[in-house]
Amino acid sequence: MRAARRFLEALYHSGRLAQTDSVQVDLYGSLALTGKGHRTDRAIMLGLLGEVPDQIDPSTIAAKIEKIQREQYLLLLGKQPIRFAPEGDLTFCPNEVLPGHSSGMRFTAYDCRRLQLSRTIFYSIGGGFIVAEGERPTEAVETPVPYPFERAEELLGLGREHAEPIWKLVFENEKALCSETQIRNGVANIWRTMKDCTYRGFQTEGILPGGLNVRRRVPELYRSLNLRDTADPLTVLDWINVFAIAVNEENAAGGRVVTAPTNGAAGVVPAVGQYYSAFVENADDDGIFRYFLTAGAIEILQRKCFDLGCRSRMPGRSCGGVLDGGRRPGGCLEREPTNKWSKPPRLPWNITWV
Repeated sequence: MRAARRFLEALYHSGRLAQTDSVQVDLYGSLALTGKGHRTDRAIMLGLLGEVPDQIDPSTIAAKIEKIQREQYLLLLGKQPIRFAPEGDLTFCPNEVLPGHSSGMRFTAYDCRRLQLSRTIFYSIGGGFIVAEGERPTEAVETPVPYPFERAEELLGLGREHAEPIWKLVFENEKALCSETQIRNGVANIWRTMKDCTYRGFQTEGILPGGLNVRRRVPELYRSLNLRDTADPLTVLDWINVFAIAVNEENAAGGRVVTAPTNGAAGVVPAVGQYYSAFVENADDDGIFRYFLTAGAIEILQRKCFDLGCRSRMPGRSCGGVLDGGRRPGGCLEREPTNKWSKPPRLPWNITWV
């Protein structure tokens, strides 16, 4: 979605959007192989309309896609009308891989004489992030932070040296990049998105897309848990599972999720947050804030390990960033991994529509 919108915004700012008569989108490699199941084609069509993942109303998605498929027509960025037939104008090339990455996509705009106006290749590099061909994800200007760390043992050492919990170190680093208000509003928006996703999972029934006729389980589980004796000590674990599955089913249905740490594991962080809010005594928004910063610090380390080529599935990789948050948001790790880490980026979470 972001790639399609970004391509059209560049076209608009160059003054060529009004000349555009048609757009061709080609998906390559992994995007082509998994595109239908991951609803990539739908995301691209929504991006061509000018939608953005963190603002679109998920309840309107099906109608927007159905209209494009029925009318074979859309408004680029909501401005420029073109004919668009998804079967021919959005192609899947599973046997071709572009040189920059296994998940590539190419956008081409043509005028009414079928002359090329613009062409851009984008790569989906994971976590809802994209780069254009020739860009490097690490090209952003680095801002000095008060507590830089490259490895988990350095993060732990900083905590011991300054007698500060992990969340506070991350908070101070983030304040070197933006204001405290922006940080708190950003975390609040991420948490709100996670909760909305969970609640949609509770309420939405039916069959998940993809052709396997998998029925959504969560609405029935949710109703069943509400009738269960809360004195049962296993009830809490069942609620945590339902929180996570609700998000995972929304992810499978193409709903809006927060990629933390990945779309496939996007249910873990909100499930622990919902557990904290619902079952931990004296839980409050400050606890959620500390939890997110702590979990973000651990995920930064794990993501950097993955980026450096440590691609074996580490035990607990999907949940390592939230274990301490579930016990006491903002606490310190009890054990440290031995992998060597690279310099961490900012908190790596992203609101996406798959």
